[in-house]
Amino acid sequence: MPIWHLKLAKLQLQYDVAMKKSKDGKPHKLGKDDYYERLAPLQLELNDLARWLLLTGKRLMVVIEGRDTAGKGGVIAAIADTLNPRQCRTVALSKPSDREQTQWYFQRYVPHLPAAGEIVLFDRSWYNRAGVERVMGFCTEEQTKDFLKQAPAFEKMLVDDGILLFKYWLTVDQAQQEERFAERLADPLKRWKLSPIDLKAREKYAEYGQARDVMLEATHSRVAPWTLVDFNDQRVGRLTMIRHLLDQIPDRKVKETLIEFPPLGHAPLREHFGTSLEPVKASD
Repeated sequence: MPIWHLKLAKLQLQYDVAMKKSKDGKPHKLGKDDYYERLAPLQLELNDLARWLLLTGKRLMVVIEGRDTAGKGGVIAAIADTLNPRQCRTVALSKPSDREQTQWYFQRYVPHLPAAGEIVLFDRSWYNRAGVERVMGFCTEEQTKDFLKQAPAFEKMLVDDGILLFKYWLTVDQAQQEERFAERLADPLKRWKLSPIDLKAREKYAEYGQARDVMLEATHSRVAPWTLVDFNDQRVGRLTMIRHLLDQIPDRKVKETLIEFPPLGHAPLREHFGTSLEPVKASD
């Protein structure tokens, strides 16, 4: 059995434990209140991790991949929500420009690698080549083979240089994917997430799965392993992935230096403006 299947089985067990079963055997999705209650202590630990990175100068990079609607943006938001945006940033590149298409495939990702103390979250990554580009015919089979050969070497260079690299694939069944596509179509605040590519990709669910398996076989390594996380319930998936990420860096606790705030020494002042400009009035 491939190693990532074993990892998936372990995370699936955590998922099953977290889910409550109803009388008909179907799982209840984790409620919003329960989710935020469980997320809060994880976010405190993420802040511990951020302080540790600043103190040690370590660099953290998390690659988050998965099908459309899997929940990549949601878990990135959960990780970054309470962190300093100057320290933690998200990289979500659009399709390569004409100039970038003439470069070494990995070249456009290099400027976004983390510096000392930084956290970089990749919302999709160079693995586009093994997934959407391959399935949708945006690259040749020869280009895909070259990528699958080069990716492990590229990642080994990153790890050898000291970058803490973690790669996650978020899994989602097609029934859930269809439900989320429909939700995006119905919600005017989410329609921007839909694209013509999404419509074409719906017909290639199986092909994406086959391409994913080839990618995992070629790029799962001791140096840069893949971890699969079940995101059929996105809230449980976020909690599971964040817990797993934190557990990979166990010695991250550092003492927090609290800033002392002495008494102000006078009555608080009000804002006064020495110009004709005034704040806009609140709307009704």
